[in-house]
Amino acid sequence: MPKPNIGLTEQQRQGVIDLLNQDLADSYVLLVRTKKYHWDVVGPQFRTLHQLWEEHYEKLTENIDAIAERIRTLGGYPVGTLEGFLKIATLKEKAGQVPTATGMVAQLVEDHEQVIRNLREHVERSSEDFNDEGTADFLTGLMEEHEQIAWMLRSFIEGQALEATSQPSAADTQTPVGV
Repeated sequence: MPKPNIGLTEQQRQGVIDLLNQDLADSYVLLVRTKKYHWDVVGPQFRTLHQLWEEHYEKLTENIDAIAERIRTLGGYPVGTLEGFLKIATLKEKAGQVPTATGMVAQLVEDHEQVIRNLREHVERSSEDFNDEGTADFLTGLMEEHEQIAWMLRSFIEGQALEATSQPSAADTQTPVGV
């Protein structure tokens, strides 16, 4: 297959492909964990979390496809085996663990935040080290999606803590600006 002639050197393209493959691997680990929690969640929050995680794993599936297609666009090949994913992912499996519903949410917050930190670094490296603004832009969009998911999940945990203490927070006693 002829190499793409898109204004990037072989070294630049390969550097970005390596970053994208790590993002792909992390996305797969996160997808599997999200699906597992979707299946295993129990308790009063079952329906809410079950539906929320279905939305999340559907979005992760779309993003996985987009990452793999970006790799192919750059002339590379995406990692496509579980062994390969586990070898390069920064997220690690938590085999045999079935946390509480709130524990599941906390683990997913931690995972999304790790992905966000990785993506933030990969945006910078794509742009500065590899001169690939297209991939930097692509990764910025993925990062923003993970930021929104992490915020939603953190809000769930925050709500659990407020419910448990039954004490109003400062936000509960203040009138929001513009209301």
